[in-house]
Amino acid sequence: MILLQDIDMETAQNAVALFDKITVKLFQRLGVNLFSLIILVRFVYLPSYRNRENVFAYIVFNLIIFMITYLLNKVEMSMGAAFGLFAVFSMLRYRTENISIKDMTYLFLFIALGLINSISKGSWDDLAILNMILIVAVYMLESNWVMKKESSKAILYENIEMIKPENRAQLIQDLESRMGHKINHITIGKVDFLRDSAQIFVFYYE
Repeated sequence: MILLQDIDMETAQNAVALFDKITVKLFQRLGVNLFSLIILVRFVYLPSYRNRENVFAYIVFNLIIFMITYLLNKVEMSMGAAFGLFAVFSMLRYRTENISIKDMTYLFLFIALGLINSISKGSWDDLAILNMILIVAVYMLESNWVMKKESSKAILYENIEMIKPENRAQLIQDLESRMGHKINHITIGKVDFLRDSAQIFVFYYE
């Protein structure tokens, strides 16, 4: 009887120790993940795009994927399988949405952060360093340090005669005077001869 009590007490102590270890590991990884989210959203994404609706979607996706993959990590599942599963799942919501390549890239980045922080091997400080490397790389690409940042706008132009190749210089000059930007190049989109208008995509450096 004494031996059984000792065994039960030891089992309970081991269970409590294991629970504490899992809890500490979870909150360490979650803390690194949340800290990276705040920096990425506050200092990289919002200053450039200011789309709060996308921010909500990115953060929710990241947290859901972090939690689920952390639980799935207790089951035999590889990093590639988990990443493929949730990458495909996350795209289903946006299959009919008209979103830009940049927004899709940020969605991919937030998914990757959730996966890396939840199931990758290593301590929390290793994850923090890896997260900072990703954030710094994205920040440098978004800034003008690495290359000039080119923006684009779709404009409905009312003078269809100006889209002729021989009038290209005058068209660019007219657009620059109206927009107040030095135009890098333009692309002609849909042309409506009935309404004497054309869609023009204007590319310029900020």
